[in-house]
Amino acid sequence: MVLKNDSRHFQPCPVRPKTQATPSERSMSHITLIRHGQANTEARDEVSYDRLSDLGHRQAAWLGEHLRQTGSFHPRLYCGTLLRHAETVEAMGMATDVTVDARLNELEYFTLAGLLETQHGVAVPQDREGFITHLPRVFGAWQRGEISDPPETFANFETRVDDALREIACGEGPALVVTSGGLIAMAMRQVLGLNTGAMARMALAIMNTSMHRLFPIGGHWSPVLFNAVPHLDMPARREAQTHI
Repeated sequence: MVLKNDSRHFQPCPVRPKTQATPSERSMSHITLIRHGQANTEARDEVSYDRLSDLGHRQAAWLGEHLRQTGSFHPRLYCGTLLRHAETVEAMGMATDVTVDARLNELEYFTLAGLLETQHGVAVPQDREGFITHLPRVFGAWQRGEISDPPETFANFETRVDDALREIACGEGPALVVTSGGLIAMAMRQVLGLNTGAMARMALAIMNTSMHRLFPIGGHWSPVLFNAVPHLDMPARREAQTHI
């Protein structure tokens, strides 16, 4: 496995005046997004969170084993620049070279949450139940521009996700993309036309090392697989089905 850093700017795929896809276009028909393995669940900042737990390493290894055993064909592999992305890819043990692209990185939830607390007095939650109600508040305030000086605007996050996935779609053959839950939720927002509240609920549902497939139908991306964890869908691994 070789890591390749991709710093190219997005170039849209050429538009073909045809009603039928060519064989080459059919061969690059889908993208499968994968959320990283479980990270440091005790973290309260971006740096501390950015490493896999022991369970996260096992989840990723089980996913890689499943993909090999089922003969999954994905000649292209991408991930973000975050440590938890790289550790997930390494644990999966895929033989494919990896293209690393910072546009596939997660939104900075802990940073945004800290700014929301400082600027508006919304306390950062200390438990899972609090997180479930807090995430939609963060997303909503961020999208409405109520958080001053964020690490990136909601619109910029939306644009970089769209640009990265469109560029990957131009490549040859199906692709695996190891990324994070917020980015996957944004991709689903874009393809399904979700509002910000629904996007937040989508993000909360996404499990570690789950797979989400986008397939082009009628000129638009359509989700044909969501939150799939076949490598964890057995009695001995049910407790390994984690969200945080």
